[in-house]
Amino acid sequence: MAGDGYRVGVLGATGLVGTTILELLAERRFPLGEVVPFASERSAGRAIEWGGEALEVRPLDEETIQGLDLVLSSAGGAVSADWTPKLVEAGAVVVDNSSRWRMHDEVPLVVAEVNPEALEGHRGIVANPNCSTLQMVVALKPLYDVAGIERLVISTYQAVSGTGKAAVDELLAQSRAALDDRDPVVSVYPHRIAFNALAQAGGFAAGDDHTDEERKLINETRKILGDESIRVSATCVRVPVVTGHSEAVNVETHEPLAPERARELLAAAPGVTVVDDPAAARYPMAIEAAGRDDVFVGRIRRDPGNERALDLWIVSDNLRKGAATNAVQIAELLVERGLLR
Repeated sequence: MAGDGYRVGVLGATGLVGTTILELLAERRFPLGEVVPFASERSAGRAIEWGGEALEVRPLDEETIQGLDLVLSSAGGAVSADWTPKLVEAGAVVVDNSSRWRMHDEVPLVVAEVNPEALEGHRGIVANPNCSTLQMVVALKPLYDVAGIERLVISTYQAVSGTGKAAVDELLAQSRAALDDRDPVVSVYPHRIAFNALAQAGGFAAGDDHTDEERKLINETRKILGDESIRVSATCVRVPVVTGHSEAVNVETHEPLAPERARELLAAAPGVTVVDDPAAARYPMAIEAAGRDDVFVGRIRRDPGNERALDLWIVSDNLRKGAATNAVQIAELLVERGLLR
């Protein structure tokens, strides 16, 4: 496809997030002149269907990266570290989904509904936050603006699609094996994930008793909200859900905030849908959030042990709002603000 509009590369186009980005570019009618899908050498040359036509997947090399206005990248940290500077040098603005650039001081870490002003003055790279952080700060921002945040205690229940297609395939295969009374094959995670919960989402760096997913929640939340004083405690758990991360978040605010007022603020916030009628068994669920772009919040209630703390249940599709949707929203903001070079 070629025409008026921007020439957009999608890096990691055959992965779960990359394919979702391609879907969203069409769904949201991004002003495209051409879409250029990139993937590993293993996938290069294959055709993928998009917009009623077949697009050839290209490998990354010095020739193929020329002439791009924008690149939406979800190919992992090592690839990003190597190729993002080259893409920027070739003239593209890169919106990167990996963890490689998020904590660099000169790289804005952006959530469309929370800190779009951070895009101003970018130097060619814009970072997309970790999926668990992203959905949480969308819900926290309206509370932070009114009452401030002193401390967060977070427990996540993270879907296997956050690890990639191999993890989804393994969950399904292990589930079938368990139901057929066969021994499941364990490969992606250190233990069986089917009918289980692993107190480890992400990996442990040498000498660290927190996983990298937990460190991302701690560090990225502070950077996005622009407040290094927020104290954060995080435990990240992997659960046998295909799509949709869930989070139990205890929010201690600087100023007292009634649950009713918090519910009003959240209901009025962009990108948030409140589902909060526990007596009728209505609260956010991963199975209902899957395929949707909002962040869903429910179980909004006072912490009985702290008059300045609220408990929230936050759920969102980790492939869409947690990654692909926010990346495309950032691209839209770059166009709206005239920030593409």
